Amino acid sequence: MKHIARKRFGQHFLTDGGIIAAIVEAIGPKPGQPMVEIGPGLAALTQPLVERLGALTVIELDRDLAQRLRAHAGLSVIESDVLIVDFAHIASAQSATKLRVVGNLPYNISTPILFHLLGFVDVIEDQHFMLQKEVVDRMVARPATSDYSRLSVMLQWRYAMENVLLVPPESFEPPPRVNSAVVRMRPLQAPPELDVKRLSEIVQVAFSQRRKLLRHTLGKWLQEKSFAGHFDVQRRAEEVPVAEYVALAQSA
Repeated sequence: MKHIARKRFGQHFLTDGGIIAAIVEAIGPKPGQPMVEIGPGLAALTQPLVERLGALTVIELDRDLAQRLRAHAGLSVIESDVLIVDFAHIASAQSATKLRVVGNLPYNISTPILFHLLGFVDVIEDQHFMLQKEVVDRMVARPATSDYSRLSVMLQWRYAMENVLLVPPESFEPPPRVNSAVVRMRPLQAPPELDVKRLSEIVQVAFSQRRKLLRHTLGKWLQEKSFAGHFDVQRRAEEVPVAEYVALAQSA
């Protein structure tokens, strides 16, 4: 029985064999590696992955798809909303120090998923995700560009990232209205020590009115916090490098 894509789950199923092979090549799965796939859907990526790995854990919210997936050899199926999944528990259950995480993320909740995984970065070796191209562009954006944003800063302080593959709409059924891309995310080996909540607050305030100079937003926030250090607020949020946001979070 054919599965009908469900809009509420943001389902777009990958069908292009050439693109699937290119994604698997980019991931480079090796036998025995502990890997988790988010949103396996109709198993287009799942099947070649489990063939190379021997075993694979998948997280699927759609009950009908989860039932289908349980029939596949080598799969451990977690039927759940990924936003409540404890990846540290998965690693512990598999006696793994690090997990590799992959997936074609639902575009409607991709950013919340990325932030959820940030909380488990210590047990993750790397991540390969297919997302809207415009989201990937923001993730890897450099300062002083239109794509540089809160998402850029909040991920770049913790990951090295690169856009590894463009995926056109016709690679999916049903085709989305946007281009997609695959991003590789590797946690930094020696990340700066900081209060993540403080960094998040600073960056959120800074980008709240990105067209205005920071003295109108972050400058006022720093005054309220009685910040005694020096930070140039005669710039816009998009002109400040990640390292400066990190330094401010460490000292504010």
